[in-house]
Amino acid sequence: MRILLIAGAFNSLTQRVHAELGDGGHQVRVELVTRETPLLEVVRRHSPELIVAPMLKTAVPREVWSAYTCLIVHPGPVGDRGPSSVDWAVHLGADRWGVTVLQANDEMDAGDVWAAVDCLVPRVGKSDLYRNEIADAAVEAVLRAVDRVASGSHRPQPQGTLPDTAKPGRPRPPLRQDQRRIDWHRDPTDTVVRTLRAADSQPGVRDELLDDTWFLHGGHPEDTLTGRPGELLATRCGAICRATADGAVWIPQLRPPRRPGEPGTFALPATLALGDRLPPLPEIPAPLDPGDGPRTWSDIRYREDGPAGFLEFSFPGGAMSTDHCRRLLAAYRHACTRPTSVLVLGGRRDFFSNGIHLNVIEAAADPAEESWANINAMDDLVHAVLTTTDRLVVAALGGNAAAGGVMLALAADEVWCRSAAVLNPHYRLMGLYGSEYWTYTLPGRAGSEVAEQLTARALPITAAAGQRLGLVDRIIDSGPQEFAPRTAHLAARLASSPAVQARIAGKKAARECDEAERPLHAYRDHELSRMHRIFFDPEQPYHALRRAFVRKEPLAGTPSHLDASPSGAEPRLR
Repeated sequence: MRILLIAGAFNSLTQRVHAELGDGGHQVRVELVTRETPLLEVVRRHSPELIVAPMLKTAVPREVWSAYTCLIVHPGPVGDRGPSSVDWAVHLGADRWGVTVLQANDEMDAGDVWAAVDCLVPRVGKSDLYRNEIADAAVEAVLRAVDRVASGSHRPQPQGTLPDTAKPGRPRPPLRQDQRRIDWHRDPTDTVVRTLRAADSQPGVRDELLDDTWFLHGGHPEDTLTGRPGELLATRCGAICRATADGAVWIPQLRPPRRPGEPGTFALPATLALGDRLPPLPEIPAPLDPGDGPRTWSDIRYREDGPAGFLEFSFPGGAMSTDHCRRLLAAYRHACTRPTSVLVLGGRRDFFSNGIHLNVIEAAADPAEESWANINAMDDLVHAVLTTTDRLVVAALGGNAAAGGVMLALAADEVWCRSAAVLNPHYRLMGLYGSEYWTYTLPGRAGSEVAEQLTARALPITAAAGQRLGLVDRIIDSGPQEFAPRTAHLAARLASSPAVQARIAGKKAARECDEAERPLHAYRDHELSRMHRIFFDPEQPYHALRRAFVRKEPLAGTPSHLDASPSGAEPRLR
């Protein structure tokens, strides 16, 4: 079918729906819309057979939904309405939630239902839930609804007439800041964590801290530190630890409120955001392997299962600052001293990596210098992976990856992806040439022609498409919660394989052959020479694009690469 996606942003769910529909052979175009968009005119230009709205904050006008079948993806169970559905799921501690695909009509979220799929709600942050369980349910519901539309025989059902197969939802108001308020003197740790996680990416929880107003982003329980409720107790890897009524929580990021007439603000590592306001506090390192001990937070962990090692990491939004890269490199070097034959890099749910940390760069006194330091730190990490020749390295992507994060994964010997992962193996939308040795790894896996097409098209691809193109070696068809144990089982089996030592010897020989043909430093020098020119020229588009992305400046319209995207096509296989 000719399908037009209309969305408020090309966010993770819109990208996944776009990629999944394209994989299914549909002709898919995208339009990013606002209240000012002349939607009927836009729709007529595309002449779609079907309109799908994966993420839309504005109402579809009558002249559009009365003339075209328009499916709205609502991230809530049947009967649920309102703009804060996923927030409420986490805030209320729901065990199950769902996604409803309904037909647009005069009333928001009240149309007839084409498909509905429910899902579990694990104890994770809202954005993690949205990108994983909610996205899984949404894609299943969208594909089912599209098939029903294509059949021509299915009729959607009014919400009140559906069989009671699950608890129906109900209209819910927006979740306001006064309902998110934390009472540090009375609220126990579990309540505080749930409140923080229900607002982790946006909008954050407004709070008073060190005589100023901040938005708190993200939260993790801490069982070993206690203090006077509300006081700051310690720091760890850029996060701050704050006492609750019965324990403490780690808060990774803070954002100052936007002042009238000033540009938009953005979240930063908490200690960086506080700067000189931060009082002297102990920096308490996280145990690299916390095991089954008291609850505590760490963004990097290492553990072993026999001959398999697992270096897990999880950074907010998948962004990796200079500090993140250096700490992960130190942990990687430690892992390489251990007597294992397989080392798994990643393996947690949600983002693998999205490359350099644009927020930290934007906040730096000299963004060019911070950009340069960050890309070199990423390159150092990728180089360590590429030159590991005494064991097999597996990159395990439980969630999405983009830009340098994809290239970090490609440095491994094998790339394993959860079937729902979306990959964006390109840099150009941020005005960058890219580094992380991509000119070595991407053509080496996919061929020069496909590498050029992927980086030029700048469109997301599914894990299945990545496998067809040579970027992914294994698809793990599992839910988000099952990805880590499935990965661990497969890695342990690989590490115990009789053929593993022969494979290690083979990779060492191949690396020596490649090095003799063209040394790794030549790829790095070439890439960094291009990146240096971009970083240190204030007229380069990168600086304006970075600023707009970080500060969430509204787009002037639909970017050309989306409006002109070739429908249902992917680069040709070698």
